Amino acid sequence: MKENRKAIRLKLYQNMVNYKKPTSFQLKETYPLPPFSTIIGMVHSLCDYKEYKEMNISVQGKYHSKVNDLYTRYEFKNGMKYDSGRHQIKVDDFGVSRGISTTELLIDVELLIHIIPKDQSLIGEIEKAFLYPREYPSLGRREDIVRIDEVKVVDIYEEELEDDIDLKEEYIAYIPVDLIESDSIDIAGTGSGTVVGGTRYKLTKDYTLKDYGTKKSPKIFREWNKINVIYASRISALGDEILTLDSDNNIVFEV
Repeated sequence: MKENRKAIRLKLYQNMVNYKKPTSFQLKETYPLPPFSTIIGMVHSLCDYKEYKEMNISVQGKYHSKVNDLYTRYEFKNGMKYDSGRHQIKVDDFGVSRGISTTELLIDVELLIHIIPKDQSLIGEIEKAFLYPREYPSLGRREDIVRIDEVKVVDIYEEELEDDIDLKEEYIAYIPVDLIESDSIDIAGTGSGTVVGGTRYKLTKDYTLKDYGTKKSPKIFREWNKINVIYASRISALGDEILTLDSDNNIVFEV
């Protein structure tokens, strides 16, 4: 059993948002919920942290529908000189193409997020950063503004459940694969330990900087820590299993 800890629980709403998949280009596809790294980035921005603060995240929520929207896309090739027949924009002597592309947007997103900093002394300042944000908060793209409906400090603890607990109706979540494999979670009423009815993702959480160059010519790249999760709905935490809950009996899918 882990000792009881504190978490900041957020209830957020977004009208239209794109949590971009990094491998999508022509159509900017979106994840169905924000990845862990996106949430961690929002926390660091609002708290004005200049170095990484280690934290775990749980994210669940829902959206009403999807639509496609147009946006202006800019393209350039390193070192390509400006050509009036090819480029729409000239930057010094270099050319940039401007055109139209499509982005996928989620509509009416509700989120229930738990933020669990490893350094528990940060609880107060993270809570304050969301209660009194220094600028408008966004999650996803810069323009994807967040409405903060609730900020609450809650206790989280591990407990052996006496009865099954169902996730809030219509809510979906990123569930760590080990919870599925340990038969602690039932997805879509298919029986414990099965992954039918869910989608598997490898989501970014945090990264380390790796130098793949030489001493004279360093080449620094981000090496991402990716988490295996199942994205699913109709989720039940099974009785007689040990799971993490908050003080209002919400399931916490801590990653």
